[in-house]
Amino acid sequence: MEYQEIEFSVQDGYALITLNRPDKMNALNGQMRAEITHAVRDVSQNHESLGARALVITGAGKGFCAGQDLGGQGSIATMDLERVLRDEYTPMLRAIVDCEVPTIAAVHGAAAGAGANLALICDVVIAADSAYFLQAFSRIGLIPDAGGTYMMPRLAGTAKAMGAALFAEKISAKQADDWGLIWEAVADGGFEAHWKARAAHLGAGPSGAYRALKQAFRATWGNTLEEQLALEAKLQGKCGKSRDFQEGSVAFFEKRPAVFEGR
Repeated sequence: MEYQEIEFSVQDGYALITLNRPDKMNALNGQMRAEITHAVRDVSQNHESLGARALVITGAGKGFCAGQDLGGQGSIATMDLERVLRDEYTPMLRAIVDCEVPTIAAVHGAAAGAGANLALICDVVIAADSAYFLQAFSRIGLIPDAGGTYMMPRLAGTAKAMGAALFAEKISAKQADDWGLIWEAVADGGFEAHWKARAAHLGAGPSGAYRALKQAFRATWGNTLEEQLALEAKLQGKCGKSRDFQEGSVAFFEKRPAVFEGR
């Protein structure tokens, strides 16, 4: 696919998707959703040949993503929201959740509506201090979508999620950090260097262990304790047979940084 609404690159061991509609605050249209889905699946399926052990999603310009592109008044009034969510958003979000490598959302400026939930579905969210998250849906008579009703209660708790949805107030990066909604908020001045360093760290890491870690955490909500313990044992046994574990063990005893191969 030739990308028009996003930019895609691989550097320092990680893939980078940049939402590239800065004049529209990177609002999501059908083409952008299709391109994100394609790029994420490409990384997931071909991460070894691409040399990407992590994936970062960020936005061009002044903000991360303003959510659904509502177009003109006529466009939103005639939009089949159920179809768009089912056929366009669900594949995109599922691709991110199922991605074989860790995903990072690097958020600056506005992450609103579906844009907030696109960020929150990633494995890790790093936000600049000036960033904010906004569940804006009730302002136009809608409910949070794009996974918002799933991720918000699990990350911040039902009380905070309900208030954020009902009042549609901005949640600052600091608030989001305090609530446990995101991994960390960092100073604006060092934001880009910081998330790049985080991504490069994952890009040099044990990708097999990362895949197992993601599988374990995603399964935990539906498992009993016994089921989760059994899954941990199975996944850990697999990790224990990897070259990365061998290297990590040797490096530990030799008191040096491990050099992982990603296998």
